[in-house]
Amino acid sequence: MKRNIKITGIGSYLPKRIVDGAEIDKIIGAKNGWSEKKSGVKQRYFVTDETASYMGAEAAKKAIADAGIELNELDCIVSGSGTMEQAIPCNASLIQEQLGLQHSGIPAFDINSTCLSFLTALDMISYAMESGRFNHVLIVSSEIASVGLNWSQNESSILFGDGAVAYVFSKTTETDSSHIIASRMETYSAGAHLSEIRGGGTKIHPRNYADDTKEDFLFDMDGTAIFKLSYKLLPTFIEKLFKNTNLTMDDIKMIVPHQASASAMKIIRKKLSVNEERFMTIIENYGNMIAASIPMALYEAIKQGRVKRGDKVFLLGTSAGLSIGGILFEY
Repeated sequence: MKRNIKITGIGSYLPKRIVDGAEIDKIIGAKNGWSEKKSGVKQRYFVTDETASYMGAEAAKKAIADAGIELNELDCIVSGSGTMEQAIPCNASLIQEQLGLQHSGIPAFDINSTCLSFLTALDMISYAMESGRFNHVLIVSSEIASVGLNWSQNESSILFGDGAVAYVFSKTTETDSSHIIASRMETYSAGAHLSEIRGGGTKIHPRNYADDTKEDFLFDMDGTAIFKLSYKLLPTFIEKLFKNTNLTMDDIKMIVPHQASASAMKIIRKKLSVNEERFMTIIENYGNMIAASIPMALYEAIKQGRVKRGDKVFLLGTSAGLSIGGILFEY
């Protein structure tokens, strides 16, 4: 279903601390150069004293300024993040507080589908905007992966980075070419336990934390199994997404994938039969930023001029669940 909304403002925030491959090699006890060769990540950002709400608010301020609106013109604040600053309240409430909007009454809530959270938030909120509920919506993905990495799992821990990105989406008219063309999400819980943090909820509560349960509170992933399942499902998923759009992959100016890993993205790019110019990758300098990966890659594509008004863009990713999601839109 077509939805007449457009990106009117973008902003980002990166933590002060830059962590290169050499530092990661020391942490995991690997030979110098191993982590970069294995992951394709030269550097990433880790928080020092920053919180997710602080980073999200800093990115949001830039996006709101870029949109040319005032804070009180926002109709809704949505956090599309895969990690939580605290169990309650939601991240969006804490971001609202950081923005100085404590008494504004602007609705603030989270949409969490792990790495697909930004896409899911955009997909769901766009219908509310199309119906006339909201005119200006702030969507923020602010992620801190570094605190929950299991450094004994070398192949997954070397991938991740922290940071935040924010977008203002605004309602448009039929005469404006910017719009969402199509969207789709599928979940296959056969892969639900391939990527998880088992502790921290009601099943393994922090009250029950002990030495024999500590790894349940850290990130656990079978990357190979996730890729195999995703790769198998991807062709049919894309076929369904493009159905009834009158578009082919040749019509897409830029494909913005989830920055899962350098090797996975390279294989996916070849599977889609697109060249490097039309496939946005930023993992080399940012790592896998969970839900912030896709919007950060899109942010860079816009800033670098690789995506311009009128271009058709394909956002594509996978997440824990296992879920696959995609959005086709005209920027």
